[in-house]
Amino acid sequence: QVQLVESGGGLVQSGGSLKLSCTASGTSLSRYTMAWYRETPGNLRELVASVTSDTRTNIVDSLKGRFAIPRDNVKNTVYLQMNNLKLEDTAVYYCNANTPSWRGRLDYWGQGTQVTVSS
Repeated sequence: QVQLVESGGGLVQSGGSLKLSCTASGTSLSRYTMAWYRETPGNLRELVASVTSDTRTNIVDSLKGRFAIPRDNVKNTVYLQMNNLKLEDTAVYYCNANTPSWRGRLDYWGQGTQVTVSS
């Protein structure tokens, strides 16, 4: 069973930076695609960024140039580096690990970490 624990959220001023971390236990993440999603009240959880096991990254177009998703398989951790934060980046951010299986895609989620951007 994969357990994901996020950290690094908090309150930051507009224009500032935060780096979220997601560390796994229970298994190595090296074979998983890792992703970050975010959710705001009344809205669906949306993909922010993902990185495959062979380190191909995908950043949502609207966030390119500000967000990055490095991973460290030795530390079993994926990060979300967020720069030049804007008020609209305020959300709960969730870490996701996923992998295909014979049952379909397997998804594991962290508990979420709050990011609040203030003016």
